[in-house]
Amino acid sequence: MARQQSNYQDRVIRNYYQNRDTIMLQRLGELVTDLFLAEGKTKSRIWKRVAEILEKLKVPKSQIEHLVRSDNPTLVANVLKKLLEKL
Repeated sequence: MARQQSNYQDRVIRNYYQNRDTIMLQRLGELVTDLFLAEGKTKSRIWKRVAEILEKLKVPKSQIEHLVRSDNPTLVANVLKKLLEKL
């Protein structure tokens, strides 16, 4: 059985997908900040989320692997800066 959505729900969903990259870039920026402050297991969980977002933003897999291996939030911040410049 198909689920009916209101016009409002349709607009919210459409707006989300239209702004998805911007939303992901904002979240990536928050995660970069968290990486600078995190330690131990928390840091590895954040790196996993960073990798997932970078994948969704179509960053090459080899570059993502390099960033995670480097364990350097500054490199991710540089990638974020380049992605923001493309908007």
